Amino acid sequence: MSLNLHNKDFVSTRNLDRKTIDAILKESSKFDKGNYKKLNKTIALLFFEPSTRTHLSFSTAVRKLGASEIGFSNPKASSLAKGESFSDTIKVVERYADAIVIRHPLQGAAAFAADLSSVPIINAGDGANQHPTQAMLDLYTILKKKGKIDGLKILLVGDLKYGRTIHSLVFALSNYNIELSLYSPPSLALPERMVDELRSRGTKVNILENLDFSGQDVIYATRVQKERFADLEEYERSRYKISIKDADTMKRDAILMHPLPRIDEIDTAFDKTKHAAYFDEAANGVPVRMALLSLILGGK
Repeated sequence: MSLNLHNKDFVSTRNLDRKTIDAILKESSKFDKGNYKKLNKTIALLFFEPSTRTHLSFSTAVRKLGASEIGFSNPKASSLAKGESFSDTIKVVERYADAIVIRHPLQGAAAFAADLSSVPIINAGDGANQHPTQAMLDLYTILKKKGKIDGLKILLVGDLKYGRTIHSLVFALSNYNIELSLYSPPSLALPERMVDELRSRGTKVNILENLDFSGQDVIYATRVQKERFADLEEYERSRYKISIKDADTMKRDAILMHPLPRIDEIDTAFDKTKHAAYFDEAANGVPVRMALLSLILGGK
């Protein structure tokens, strides 16, 4: 495999090419089957923002690799609570770890850390910007469930403006021959500049005025993020719900994905249907993040 992520940062999907993504997915499949070597490294998990799946799956990935974990899941438990700067925190932690995984509420925080750090930075989500490892596990889930990515019709629903999982996913998907449909409340539409960029990359993008699941192979729903709204009334107007009745309008083999956490945008009755893929999606975070850590810290 000619892929070389050794000692490289992983902060965005914007500049990833298909060859690199395909190689990551292929490697993830190996890890999913238990075919991997141990990694004698120390990995710092610095979570400046709350997380369940991303933090726990990275922590599980580190332990399964036989690596050591340091870091924090609450900045109040670090010297940041005493006033230490973000840059000083990075400059200290890079001296303890072989790689740093960062989640931060501010857009651009991971890229800033990458400029500061002498060890690889892996972006676990920066504000409303990017979440590249989530995009890799999303693609892996699609590939595992559908057997392919090329030729699929994919519908993105919900918060497309602030959703960092969406922003990473659309640019990763632009490397494939897919048809992308978008549906959101008007105030939460995918930024026009992103739509233009996707189309310039050759991706067919449809903007839907009405929510229509028919004909879609993959439906990717996202929660409306209350924490991104200054106006609570606007938040309430932007909420939506996919009911169990909507399952009748979906293709028999369509899958419904969600990066989680789910609030109430997907009826829990969906959990028992053949369409539900979101819990398997969450599980796929472990082998995908194991593969990425190994490629960055072990592959040459």
